[in-house]
Amino acid sequence: MPDPKKKTDSVTYADAGVDISSGDRAKQRIKYLAQRTFTRNVLSEIGGFGGLFKLDTAKYQQPVLVSSADGVGTKLKVAFELGIHHTVGADLVNHCVNDIAVQGATPLFFLDYLATGRLDGEVTEKIVIGLADACKANGCALIGGETAQMPGFYPDGEYDLAGFIVGVVEREKVITGAKIQTGDVLIGLPSTGLHTNGYSLARKLFFETAGYKAEQYVNALKEKAGAALMKTHRSYLHVIQKLTASDLVAGMAHITGGGITENLPRILPRTVSAAVDLGSWPVLPIFEHLRELGNVEQDEMLRTFNMGIGLIVVVPADKFKRAKGLLERVGEKFHVIGRIVKGDRKVVYA
Repeated sequence: MPDPKKKTDSVTYADAGVDISSGDRAKQRIKYLAQRTFTRNVLSEIGGFGGLFKLDTAKYQQPVLVSSADGVGTKLKVAFELGIHHTVGADLVNHCVNDIAVQGATPLFFLDYLATGRLDGEVTEKIVIGLADACKANGCALIGGETAQMPGFYPDGEYDLAGFIVGVVEREKVITGAKIQTGDVLIGLPSTGLHTNGYSLARKLFFETAGYKAEQYVNALKEKAGAALMKTHRSYLHVIQKLTASDLVAGMAHITGGGITENLPRILPRTVSAAVDLGSWPVLPIFEHLRELGNVEQDEMLRTFNMGIGLIVVVPADKFKRAKGLLERVGEKFHVIGRIVKGDRKVVYA
């Protein structure tokens, strides 16, 4: 039993693993990086209890706010292994931007949540640089977030990263897919790689089944294993905005976890299905290699990975030529991957 009369040394929060001073220094740097993304609608500084954003009500007759939240998932494990931390912020922002853009929304502001065991100021700065740069590129203000130190919860050198986005769209311009009908054309826009989904299986196949090291060159990919997995999740915002401004879209699906199989039905009316031609686009080498490594069934590949198509745009048949011309003018690669047919809200592969 400890002696209650014996005086013990004063214990601090830092002794428990939380360095408040280090956290404060990191937050000052974050404040500077975030301010570079501010628009005239941001009314608060970084560091308040909540971020303040003024909605431009003069610009919209009936503004509808569209929100989404997501994380980077186990792609972070590859980032830890390689010591690459500046791209995961862009992965997160672009993923969230795409999720609201497919409903016609323009991003307004973004908040992040970064949790780690022991705060590393240099790593934190790299992450936030990625967040801020991606927010800036998408016209989105990084108005706040949370940096949490949780010793004992995360191993040293590891962290989790999540984000929350809010955008706006005129009510009459919300895109839900309700107008999709038989005969509409499916246009697929290329992904850069896995984006931010399927990493638990990909990591198992690369690092356990094949025994690759992150820095190992893989002949089938013509690049290093880690580099292939770390390709940044691209933003489709600008091409989406061009298509929607010209009223060429009946619906859009961001192809994330669940692949085409589970994401495309989310926008389909109950009386139709999507007939997708599997030979209509070039599957990226990384997906073919993953399939071979694990002898993975085709159905499993299609419901786990995007297979090289990151966004599917459903275009009415009578507007297809205009959509094709627009995409060609802006230099966007695309593939006609199928059509809408009668059915029961499923994807049918041919």
